[in-house]
Amino acid sequence: MTPSIFRTVLGPDFDRLHPQLQRRFSVGLASGEACTGRGVMDRIWHGRGFVKPFLVVGGTRNILVPRVGRNVPFTIENVPYTDSFGRETVTFVRTFDLPGRSRRFDAQMVLAPSRDRILDYLGTHQHLASDLHPRVEPDGSLLIRSGEHRFREGPVDVRVPGLIGGDAEVRESFDDRTGRFRIQVRVVNRHFGPLFGYEGSFTATYADVRTCGVRAGLRPVREEARA
Repeated sequence: MTPSIFRTVLGPDFDRLHPQLQRRFSVGLASGEACTGRGVMDRIWHGRGFVKPFLVVGGTRNILVPRVGRNVPFTIENVPYTDSFGRETVTFVRTFDLPGRSRRFDAQMVLAPSRDRILDYLGTHQHLASDLHPRVEPDGSLLIRSGEHRFREGPVDVRVPGLIGGDAEVRESFDDRTGRFRIQVRVVNRHFGPLFGYEGSFTATYADVRTCGVRAGLRPVREEARA
């Protein structure tokens, strides 16, 4: 059986994850499971005022969230499928039910050709691609840090310079006391400081992907072949 993309990258360390995290990050074509998390973001925050225009632009393609809020209901959908280039892909589509209008933050993850990292394609048209480096923490939680970011549009293929890019850090854990997953996301620019983030908790349910399939609108409008 082919392991999930996270198990492949983490190797033997995958078994040190909390058992609930092991199941969540085993979602893939081999497991045949899709995972839906539903919960509440305690806080969605932004950095200083100059950040807002960039978030607004990103929001038009479901990259980042251009609004702040507290106690915001949200859903995360992790569904495996084979993309148009034959790669196993897992959706990480987050929907935030903000007052007046829901906002989405779309990501599709695939295994890098080197098999030592994950490629995270962001947005409806996968214009941004980031390297992700997961690590298991001593308490069994998962820490994911971003690496290089690249922008792709037609013939354009450029590395995003650190001056305007953001370094993302995602922490996910499981709280045995409450029976909920906890997540904390923080994006920081190395020159200008914190840009964007959110933190909250959720419960997860699993479904047979062969039965539920990939619902309409979950896959990106355009898929990017370049790693």
